[in-house]
Amino acid sequence: MRRPALCLAIACAALLSLPAAVSVTAVAHAAQISRDSVDWQAAPVRLLMVEAKGCIYCAAWNREIGPGYPKSAEGKAAPLLVTDIDGPWPDGVVLDRRPTITPTFILLQNGDEVARLEGYPGDQFFYPLIDDMLSKAGLQAADMREDG
Repeated sequence: MRRPALCLAIACAALLSLPAAVSVTAVAHAAQISRDSVDWQAAPVRLLMVEAKGCIYCAAWNREIGPGYPKSAEGKAAPLLVTDIDGPWPDGVVLDRRPTITPTFILLQNGDEVARLEGYPGDQFFYPLIDDMLSKAGLQAADMREDG
């Protein structure tokens, strides 16, 4: 009787072990992005938001940050791509590991993961954390802020 349980445990362990880099290729899904591909030359740095249906933290981000993000310095430095945790995934994306938490924000440079924020820390902490991620990519969103 223990043999099927052991086989199931081994199968689960094998499924959960992921390679160091996961190449994810599929159709892009985001506002103002072609469904056929992502134009990495037009905007080489993107912020990928991985969300899930029914995720209350995704809904909070969409309510608190989403409307202003495209107009923010961070949104101009890293336009938003949005995908469901179950896909479809943007074309040509290479991740360090598959997201398991929603929302997950992944900073991509030419399709490669540069930095990651797992979870939504709230409106007071989101932008400083994204600024840190942009700094890691060699960008400064603060330099893009308009005086006013």
